[in-house]
Amino acid sequence: MDPIPAWSQFMVPVLQVMADGVIRPLRDLRAATAALVGLTEDQLADRFAASGELVASNRIDWAVNTLAQAGALSRPERAQYEISDHGRRLLAGHPDGLTERDLKSTPDESHNRSVNVDNEDLLLAPDPIEQIEQGIARIHAEIAADLLTRLHDRAPEFFEQAVLDLLIAMGYGGAQGKATRTQISNDGGIDGIIDQDALGLSRIYVQAKRYALGSSVLRPEIQAFVGALHGNKAGQGVFITTARFSAGAQTYAKEVPTPVVLIDGPRLASLMIRYGVGVQVRRTVKLVEVDEDFFE
Repeated sequence: MDPIPAWSQFMVPVLQVMADGVIRPLRDLRAATAALVGLTEDQLADRFAASGELVASNRIDWAVNTLAQAGALSRPERAQYEISDHGRRLLAGHPDGLTERDLKSTPDESHNRSVNVDNEDLLLAPDPIEQIEQGIARIHAEIAADLLTRLHDRAPEFFEQAVLDLLIAMGYGGAQGKATRTQISNDGGIDGIIDQDALGLSRIYVQAKRYALGSSVLRPEIQAFVGALHGNKAGQGVFITTARFSAGAQTYAKEVPTPVVLIDGPRLASLMIRYGVGVQVRRTVKLVEVDEDFFE
């Protein structure tokens, strides 16, 4: 996927969309700007890992907010935007990009400035929200690596129970369901069973294997797991590991009639962080925005 433009690179396209003088709600302005820039479906669907917020929408919204604060856009109604005379002058004078100096200048200064500016003057830094997202992503990456190392170093029984705890935290097992770790050595390749209902009529069979973090689970191991599922007359299974899955293993899991979900080490760690298994909240930060209803 091609990189999504920085938020500052959306400012001129926003003004170009608004140059027709139409008053637009933010949702329409966002969609029109994305279409003008030519964002692909993959770019439009890309999300921040921490919050799940759409990256492109966040960057366009920040560009709109910055232009509004600079007086290039006005808000005739709540959440409605219209280009101002200052916005038209900015667009006419700087069709190739806006700088911080442009936005802070008076209308006359902006109109008279040359369009040839130094790259250092461009607003290419991530917006504050994105900086927070990047910081959280870095912290989560460090925690994920630590989680996998700790899981790999503990006893197999600990890992198996941690996996079942995660699946229950994710909502599997239902309100009255339960998770049971197989206690016997000849478990037929099944390390845990999750009852989706109180009577155990719907079950998920689990295999949890601690493999070296840099290794791969191969196709024969997934075939053996599927065989264990058939031996237990199971209709669905989850194979979770601290390692990764080979291409052959992934292909086999997709093609086999029995539904088999593969969760590798990186995804396992990500899910543990997301659902609060093996981690605890260190700090909570509240982000606020202006309440438009309050000022109506």
